[in-house]
Amino acid sequence: MKIGHIIVPADDLDAQLAFYTALGLTTRFRDGDRYAAVTDGAVTVGLADASQQPVAGRTVLSIQVDDLDACLARLAAAGSAAAEPVTGPHERRALVTDPAGNPLVVYERLS
Repeated sequence: MKIGHIIVPADDLDAQLAFYTALGLTTRFRDGDRYAAVTDGAVTVGLADASQQPVAGRTVLSIQVDDLDACLARLAAAGSAAAEPVTGPHERRALVTDPAGNPLVVYERLS
């Protein structure tokens, strides 16, 4: 078994693609304004409009980055707001919201 992809709502596909590529993901393909797939090379996230969402709702993703502060700066430059980073026992993390209002956690592992 393997996870094929995670579907995330995307009312404005251009804004969603800009956000997820700012995180460092790359675009695998795009199907007009209804669907696009981005990946880190192992996991695929599908950005989908209402016609492509199998279940209406929200999804929270957790994305590991090398440098949390640099990532948050890129996201801020792209217009995204983020909560203040919190340090846990194993990582520093921040809750951010993408352009469609979906919450996700961006984190870096502690040494």
